Amino acid sequence: QVQLVESGGGLVQAGGSLRLSCAASGSIFSINVMAWYRQAPGKQRELVASITSGGNTNYVDFVKGRFTISRDNAKNTVYLQMNSLKPEDTAVYYCNLVHSRGVFGPSYAYWGQGTQVTVSS
Repeated sequence: QVQLVESGGGLVQAGGSLRLSCAASGSIFSINVMAWYRQAPGKQRELVASITSGGNTNYVDFVKGRFTISRDNAKNTVYLQMNSLKPEDTAVYYCNLVHSRGVFGPSYAYWGQGTQVTVSS
Protein backbone atom coordinates (compact mmCIF):
# COMPACT_ATOMS: atom_id res chain seq x y z
CA GLN A 1 0.00 0.00 0.00
CA VAL A 2 1.20 3.48 -0.92
CA GLN A 3 0.05 6.66 0.74
CA LEU A 4 0.28 10.09 -0.89
CA VAL A 5 -0.03 13.33 1.07
CA GLU A 6 -0.19 16.68 -0.69
CA SER A 7 0.61 20.05 0.81
CA GLY A 8 1.38 23.60 -0.21
CA GLY A 9 -1.95 24.72 -1.56
CA GLY A 10 -3.48 28.01 -0.63
CA LEU A 11 -4.74 31.36 -1.80
CA VAL A 12 -2.60 33.49 -4.06
CA GLN A 13 -3.16 36.46 -6.30
CA ALA A 14 -2.89 36.23 -10.05
CA GLY A 15 0.73 36.31 -11.10
CA GLY A 16 1.88 34.79 -7.86
CA SER A 17 3.50 31.48 -7.13
CA LEU A 18 2.90 28.36 -5.10
CA ARG A 19 4.91 25.23 -4.55
CA LEU A 20 3.04 22.00 -4.04
CA SER A 21 4.57 18.94 -2.45
CA CYS A 22 3.48 15.33 -2.45
CA ALA A 23 5.15 12.88 -0.14
CA ALA A 24 4.76 9.21 -0.90
CA SER A 25 5.18 6.53 1.70
CA GLY A 26 5.02 2.78 1.70
CA SER A 27 6.51 0.26 -0.67
CA ILE A 28 7.22 2.05 -3.94
CA PHE A 29 8.66 0.22 -6.92
CA SER A 30 11.68 1.71 -8.62
CA ILE A 31 9.85 2.09 -11.92
CA ASN A 32 7.20 4.69 -11.39
CA VAL A 33 5.61 7.87 -12.60
CA MET A 34 4.37 10.64 -10.35
CA ALA A 35 2.02 13.26 -11.63
CA TRP A 36 -0.12 16.20 -10.71
CA TYR A 37 -3.73 16.39 -11.75
CA ARG A 38 -6.26 19.07 -11.03
CA GLN A 39 -10.01 19.35 -10.91
CA ALA A 40 -11.75 22.69 -11.15
CA PRO A 41 -15.36 23.21 -10.08
CA GLY A 42 -17.72 21.70 -12.61
CA LYS A 43 -14.93 20.13 -14.62
CA GLN A 44 -13.34 16.72 -14.92
CA ARG A 45 -9.97 15.91 -13.44
CA GLU A 46 -7.16 16.65 -15.86
CA LEU A 47 -3.46 15.94 -16.04
CA VAL A 48 -1.12 18.84 -15.35
CA ALA A 49 2.36 17.35 -15.39
CA SER A 50 4.17 14.09 -14.84
CA ILE A 51 7.65 12.92 -14.05
CA THR A 52 9.17 9.47 -14.25
CA SER A 53 11.50 7.89 -11.75
CA GLY A 54 14.23 8.65 -14.27
CA GLY A 55 13.43 12.35 -14.24
CA ASN A 56 11.71 12.65 -17.60
CA THR A 57 8.97 15.26 -17.49
CA ASN A 58 5.86 15.99 -19.47
CA TYR A 59 3.51 18.96 -19.32
CA VAL A 60 0.18 19.84 -20.77
CA ASP A 61 0.22 22.88 -23.01
CA PHE A 62 -1.62 25.24 -20.70
CA VAL A 63 1.10 25.08 -18.03
CA LYS A 64 4.22 24.93 -20.17
CA GLY A 65 6.61 27.70 -19.24
CA ARG A 66 4.80 28.39 -15.98
CA PHE A 67 4.87 25.15 -13.99
CA THR A 68 7.81 22.93 -13.18
CA ILE A 69 7.53 19.39 -11.87
CA SER A 70 10.44 17.83 -10.04
CA ARG A 71 11.09 15.00 -7.64
CA ASP A 72 13.38 13.84 -4.91
CA ASN A 73 13.67 10.09 -5.26
CA ALA A 74 15.41 9.72 -1.92
CA LYS A 75 12.41 11.28 -0.21
CA ASN A 76 9.80 9.85 -2.59
CA THR A 77 8.47 13.35 -2.98
CA VAL A 78 7.25 15.18 -6.05
CA TYR A 79 6.94 18.94 -6.33
CA LEU A 80 5.03 21.29 -8.54
CA GLN A 81 6.39 24.81 -8.73
CA MET A 82 3.64 27.01 -10.08
CA ASN A 83 4.54 30.47 -11.31
CA SER A 84 2.54 33.16 -13.05
CA LEU A 85 -0.64 31.69 -11.68
CA LYS A 86 -3.91 32.55 -13.32
CA PRO A 87 -7.45 32.42 -11.95
CA GLU A 88 -8.05 29.56 -14.38
CA ASP A 89 -5.54 27.51 -12.37
CA THR A 90 -7.93 27.44 -9.44
CA ALA A 91 -8.65 23.81 -8.65
CA VAL A 92 -8.02 20.99 -6.28
CA TYR A 93 -4.65 19.55 -7.16
CA TYR A 94 -4.14 15.83 -6.75
CA CYS A 95 -0.96 13.82 -6.61
CA ASN A 96 -0.86 10.55 -8.50
CA LEU A 97 1.61 7.70 -8.53
CA VAL A 98 1.71 4.74 -10.88
CA HIS A 99 4.33 2.07 -10.41
CA SER A 100 5.22 -1.42 -11.55
CA ARG A 101 7.77 -4.09 -10.75
CA GLY A 102 9.05 -4.05 -14.30
CA VAL A 103 8.45 -2.57 -17.70
CA PHE A 104 6.06 -5.37 -18.62
CA GLY A 105 4.69 -6.07 -15.17
CA PRO A 106 1.32 -5.01 -13.82
CA SER A 107 0.99 -1.42 -12.69
CA TYR A 108 -0.72 0.07 -9.67
CA ALA A 109 -2.13 3.55 -9.20
CA TYR A 110 -2.55 5.66 -6.08
CA TRP A 111 -4.07 9.06 -5.39
CA GLY A 112 -3.66 11.69 -2.73
CA GLN A 113 -6.55 13.52 -1.12
CA GLY A 114 -5.86 16.79 -2.90
CA THR A 115 -4.86 20.30 -1.94
CA GLN A 116 -6.84 23.40 -2.82
CA VAL A 117 -5.25 26.08 -4.96
CA THR A 118 -7.17 29.31 -5.33
CA VAL A 119 -5.95 32.13 -7.55
CA SER A 120 -7.70 35.44 -7.16
CA SER A 121 -7.95 38.04 -9.88
